Amino acid sequence: MPRRTPRNLLDRLRTPGRFPGFLKAASVCALIAALLSPLAQGTATAATASNDYCGGQCSDILPAGENGNATLAQILLNQAFGVQPAHAEDQLGPYANLATGASSLTDAKINTFFNDASFGVASDQVASTESPSGRTDVTIVRDKATGVPHITGTTRYGTEYGAGYAAAEDRLWLMDVFRHVGRGQLTTFAGGVAANQGLEQEFYRNAPYSEAELQSQIDNAVANNGARGQQALADANAYLAGINAYIDASDSGRYFPGEYVLTGHKDSITNAGTIDHFKITDLVALASVIGTLFGSGGGGEVNNAMSLLAAQEKYGVTEGTKVWESFRERNDPEAALTVHNGESFPYGTKPTTAQGEALPDAGSVTTEPLVYDATGTGADQSADAASAAATATALSSAKRGMSNALVVSGKYTASGHPIAVFGPQTGYFAPQLLMLQEIQGPGISARGASFAGLSMYVELGRGQDYSWSATTSGQDIIDTYAVELCQDDYHYLFHGTCTAMDEIEQKNSWTPTTADGTAAGSYTMRVWKTKYGPVEYRATVGGKKVAYTTLRSSYMHEADSIIGFQMLNDPDYVKSPQTFQSAVQHINYTFNWFYADSQHTAYYNSGNNPVRPSGVDPEFPIWGQAAYEWQNWDPTTNTADYTPASAHPNSIDQDYYISWNNKQALNYTTASWGDGSVHRGNLLDDRVKKLVAAGGVTRSSLVKAMSDASLTDLRAEDVLPDLLKVVTSSTVTDSTAAAAVTKLQTWLTAGGKRTETSAGSKTYANSDAIRILDAWWPLLVKAEFQPGLGDDLYTAFTKNLYIDETPSAAHGPTGAHAGSSFQYGWWSYVDKDIRSVLGQSVSGPLAEQYCGGGSLSACRDILISTLKTAAGTSAATVYPGDSLCSAGDQWCADSIVQRTLGGIKHSNISWQNRPTFQQVVEYTSHR
Repeated sequence: MPRRTPRNLLDRLRTPGRFPGFLKAASVCALIAALLSPLAQGTATAATASNDYCGGQCSDILPAGENGNATLAQILLNQAFGVQPAHAEDQLGPYANLATGASSLTDAKINTFFNDASFGVASDQVASTESPSGRTDVTIVRDKATGVPHITGTTRYGTEYGAGYAAAEDRLWLMDVFRHVGRGQLTTFAGGVAANQGLEQEFYRNAPYSEAELQSQIDNAVANNGARGQQALADANAYLAGINAYIDASDSGRYFPGEYVLTGHKDSITNAGTIDHFKITDLVALASVIGTLFGSGGGGEVNNAMSLLAAQEKYGVTEGTKVWESFRERNDPEAALTVHNGESFPYGTKPTTAQGEALPDAGSVTTEPLVYDATGTGADQSADAASAAATATALSSAKRGMSNALVVSGKYTASGHPIAVFGPQTGYFAPQLLMLQEIQGPGISARGASFAGLSMYVELGRGQDYSWSATTSGQDIIDTYAVELCQDDYHYLFHGTCTAMDEIEQKNSWTPTTADGTAAGSYTMRVWKTKYGPVEYRATVGGKKVAYTTLRSSYMHEADSIIGFQMLNDPDYVKSPQTFQSAVQHINYTFNWFYADSQHTAYYNSGNNPVRPSGVDPEFPIWGQAAYEWQNWDPTTNTADYTPASAHPNSIDQDYYISWNNKQALNYTTASWGDGSVHRGNLLDDRVKKLVAAGGVTRSSLVKAMSDASLTDLRAEDVLPDLLKVVTSSTVTDSTAAAAVTKLQTWLTAGGKRTETSAGSKTYANSDAIRILDAWWPLLVKAEFQPGLGDDLYTAFTKNLYIDETPSAAHGPTGAHAGSSFQYGWWSYVDKDIRSVLGQSVSGPLAEQYCGGGSLSACRDILISTLKTAAGTSAATVYPGDSLCSAGDQWCADSIVQRTLGGIKHSNISWQNRPTFQQVVEYTSHR
């Protein structure tokens, strides 16, 4: 019998949720007894590989665990008694323990906190072996330690069939959830809770595809890529066949994920109901979600225009533009860089003379509605709030960046071989969005992580003698066009002809279920599409009525990246840093890619960067006219000329590389704000630079550097020292302020970290200093900048860039309890302004001095006043509590939650700011 394991229900993606309280321990025992049956164990046979050149020095980790499916009985046991299905959270403890264990880490102890990522499974470590559907051309071996599937095929079809089967075994419910998210149908499928409404709205606004459009993307990707395109189609069909075979087997065997019962799709007694088979367009819907989440830099042009206008209103056009540019920090000379050897890769730079700008008339901008005809809980207050949050996230340039990488050349390591510690920071979910697997078959040899439902290839991981990973890059591949309206609000001028917009809509309705008791409701999501993309805003420009649309270069090309991933898995293709770079050039999403083998390291920035006409500034809306379109743009296919590979930041064998969604290279502008003098990338750069300077880098020393950065408060390390210089520039006579300064200085001396007093204490060392800084930061930023900028401009700039993103912050693209922190904030502004007030040298300063108008004494007064207020602010106010944490619980407010996407829950863990899936690699040899 196949391995049994199911999944969870989509409660919320931004904030932690609790499974509804319908599960009573006394009432579930009989049901558990009726449903629980023993799991069949496969014969223990060896599955080892001889094509592994890592010498036992490749490791990885992916919390909470590989098993992301749970039967109804397992869900009931978990909800009632906290019992975890096998391998559901066995990677969570080792992952969490690194926070307190890294200080004594040695190479020999690495796999205390990581998995052995060697190819194959030793014979005494085989937990089970199965041949899905009785096939003779593929086996799935699962190891005892983590339950990871090791798929070995003798035919290409069988290999991919096995990959699909294993994916469904581990993530069927999650895959089903996200194919519905990608189609804008989540509420109908999983329930109408407000978080589900917000989630489907966020993605539908960005990718409102019809079924025909989903299919055309597959057809085009296959047609445009020759033999590899045909192979990708064959692989996808085999993968789908494996998924659907598991659906049929689990349905007839009644071991399908229990969420199907809890959401009303299956009957636990009669087994009535269906689990729909997956089809190839589902893969495109899934890809659109992942691409939008992590790989689509750009947007925010209308917000940029509004803050520019506010700056010009405050200061006049010339000085206002100067002030705006200084806050935008397009190419800040103090920014941390991934390619730090001085090479320049100009992209998205400010033109000498802007052409085609279409800035809105003051006060004329309105956001285009998405939801119509709402009824019931689709129209209540929580629904409105979820919709507003979804709209803000969808239209912002502040994307979910996350992910980091530390890669050191062999020239600076103890062994002479390169070392890498890297991974994607994709958030924390139960089950996890990613899944681990090893695939060995004709033309495929890899182990690593893939997004559930897209795991026909390993997307981040290792090959036979190389490893690769990615971070979100965020360069601008999205432009906003102003299309002039004609006839009515739903016609626009396209190349001089009045053209009707296309209307696309999705009608959703829901009723209460066991899993989601949200009362009945419904609404219609309606998007108006133009040749220049979906309508996002309406306004007037020079008195003319316009619609603002957004056009993304990867729009209608969600399937294209499959070719790059296919190449990364092909041992006959990737044999060197150059062939690695060639492979990732086929990925059209915006990512930074890193590579390490036994001799070389490499980096490449991917994405279809459109070639814009001279004079077009991608920061602002431009007129939807032929003169300002992307070079050789074809509106039918949404294709254009893209910048050549050599124009993308790239490098081979630099002394070291770091990335934490920081600036890629000189003159390469990212779409989001905040690439200034203080960025969380500095936390990595400072540590790795020291290691490289000393030489003799080891895997454990590089992991220590990563872990140390993951526990550090960026503001404390890089901004607080200068703030305290201002405060202590004269003797602090106020007792409250003086006591606060002492606490902050003590914390700084200890390293400025947010760490427990001891493992499991759930109390921070220097907790009061941390509380003070958390309370002080928003107060000091407002007091420092609002008087000089004025209310309107200050507010406009806060819409371009959040003031703060502490671990407990519920705002921002990741939300609370998400681990990822300190990506977006005003730390660079504060740093530059305070250094300027102190009389220090500042490269790329702000256009004006703000703290106390540039007066040290006045600035000091502001800081002391706000510090006193912060010191007196209670923990309950700073950490107000939520559905998980009581007010004032600082550790809990910061803690990481595996956000439930199904029926299984896990305990929260202490905060770390590190990748979700992470590899530690050091190859000893090469083919």
